[in-house]
Amino acid sequence: MPFTLAAPLHSELSIRKSRFIGCVQPVMDRAGAQAIVDALRREHPGAAHVCWALMAGGQSAANDDGEPGGTAGRPMLEVLRHHDLESVLATVVRYFGGIKLGAGGLVRAYTDSVAQALAGAALVPLVRQRGLHCAVPYAFEGLLRRELAAVGATIDEVRHDSMVHFSFTLPEPSAADFIARLDDAAQGRVAWL
Repeated sequence: MPFTLAAPLHSELSIRKSRFIGCVQPVMDRAGAQAIVDALRREHPGAAHVCWALMAGGQSAANDDGEPGGTAGRPMLEVLRHHDLESVLATVVRYFGGIKLGAGGLVRAYTDSVAQALAGAALVPLVRQRGLHCAVPYAFEGLLRRELAAVGATIDEVRHDSMVHFSFTLPEPSAADFIARLDDAAQGRVAWL
């Protein structure tokens, strides 16, 4: 089961006079990740590198930002994969200390920065959501609202016409049982759209 993070976490390492500032944080997509990386570049204008890795489904990416190919972004991405994380951005800002670390030393420094930030992470399980739409007679509006609250559904829209129309999302694993329970309680008077 994939996880995401509850909150951003930071780390800082000093290796042979170079300073590595790591951060892992929840991010929904590549555009959001890019905005964070751009902000880090503005915040750390003296940094030699701002390397990053993003796990976000089909938008996953890694960037070495001038470090030798495959020594920063890719190893950071592997740390995220190893922890089964999704919708997470890892960034490491490096201030060069004047001593070259070599390819192996860079890989260790970048992976350690991310791993250290993740050390105390509160992981949140990602549960696939399912969107549903239905219409019920006014007499069953209260019943539907109670059932939605019981399964932890999020109501997206309620519209009152000749019937009450609901659009909502709920955890995919509970969707089939929810539909059956509601159909039974409303005696088949739920119109699924």
